[in-house]
Amino acid sequence: MAKDFVTRQENYSEWYNELVVRADLAENSAVRGCMVIKPYGYAIWEKMQVALDKMFKETGHQNAYFPLFIPKSYFEKEAEHVEGFAKECAVVTHHRLSAKSDGKGLEPDPTAKLEEELIVRPTSETIIWDTYRGWIKSYRDLPILCNQWANVVRWEMRTRMFLRTAEFLWQEGHTAHETSEEAIEETKKMLDVYAYFAENFMAVPVIKGVKSPNERFAGALDTYCIEALMQDGKALQAGTSHFLGQNFAKAFDVKFLSKDNKLEYVWATSWGVSTRLMGALIMSHSDDNGLVLPPKLAPTQVVIIPIFKGEEQKAMVNSHAERICSELRAKGISVKYDDRDAYKPGWKFNEYEFKGVPVRVTLGARDLEQGLVEIARRDTLTKESISIEGISDKIKKLLEDIQENIYNKALHFREESTKEVNSWEEFLVEIEKGGFLKCHWDGTPETEEKIKELTKATIRCIPLDAKEEEGKCILTGKPSHKRVLFSRAY
Repeated sequence: MAKDFVTRQENYSEWYNELVVRADLAENSAVRGCMVIKPYGYAIWEKMQVALDKMFKETGHQNAYFPLFIPKSYFEKEAEHVEGFAKECAVVTHHRLSAKSDGKGLEPDPTAKLEEELIVRPTSETIIWDTYRGWIKSYRDLPILCNQWANVVRWEMRTRMFLRTAEFLWQEGHTAHETSEEAIEETKKMLDVYAYFAENFMAVPVIKGVKSPNERFAGALDTYCIEALMQDGKALQAGTSHFLGQNFAKAFDVKFLSKDNKLEYVWATSWGVSTRLMGALIMSHSDDNGLVLPPKLAPTQVVIIPIFKGEEQKAMVNSHAERICSELRAKGISVKYDDRDAYKPGWKFNEYEFKGVPVRVTLGARDLEQGLVEIARRDTLTKESISIEGISDKIKKLLEDIQENIYNKALHFREESTKEVNSWEEFLVEIEKGGFLKCHWDGTPETEEKIKELTKATIRCIPLDAKEEEGKCILTGKPSHKRVLFSRAY
């Protein structure tokens, strides 16, 4: 660990920001609130994209692309939607600039004012449902299962790289269905896809649930979500899937001729995850020595570092390295052989440890003469010497073990940080410690808002597996039939 690298305990926020920059994931740009995702960070995002895209297509979805600019009047057609996004919208008012005559710069050309202002896409429901009106005429045209990989703009006042930026990358699925049952099934199916990805690729355990009315997506009848717990005890919403009912179909007059020869409104869903997953990945696993990456998402899963003296030893080490690289690649494992002369082995060790490469293999000439290599694990920071025989099989198994260990460590942390709370006094104490609090709530938006006002804690979700049990609301004492999940959140 670099001596000047702040620890999580000293300042978690500063630790996160420093890690993002020093691990070469991203940096702030010259544009307020925006970031530059660097090649190493983008390589992780690409692996997320590939895995998710494959799952989307396996569930029958196709990729499409819709305009970045959305007419302002489209947003005004769905009342809840426009109210939910109005304060975050970036608006285009002119289509060109003119130079000032005094040579002091540029300003909007007054003759180039748009007849209708355009919203820079904060989300695409409106433009997509206007488009779907032309695609859907009959029940034979349904379902439509589209996904879009795109960027969006939400004019955030306080930004943090990956977690909350004015522009970010995401995918947004938008589907159209014949019946409400089909749409609800789709909504839950995609939630399951997100949960599977989070747990099996990101190694992040999540809780599936439904949002309370206060936390619901603007324009949705129900919002389903996956919630993860970060190492500082704050929750992070890792993905959402929305049952939109017929709200957008009615707003944009999207009807179809049913099998009964009647005109009916279409049923809709939307669902999405974003580069916020990068923040979840960092904060779930990384430590005071830098980034920790699950093997399934690591751009480089194995790095090989040589140690030798003289050309004869170099040739011998290179020969072994080439063979190991070839065997690992044949097994679908990404490997890098770092034989750069400009950096010493110790510098390389620190570099790859900080960047979270799961496995480091040191090929020392002396060890190789005895048929040995040194293997180091990033997740446990342990190392051992093993026989070079069958090394590719051993590394493949080791990567599987690391993936499982990282998940189990995060799961253990979440379980240790989840408590049942039964009184307001206990809630006030436990919320300061962080974590998930399972509490009874009377079901009213007013009570939820009051708790948020008093403690900055929100209902993260009503877990889908929450058991029916009689209790009393922690704040009002009114009857409650199941516990919900409270936490402070990003």
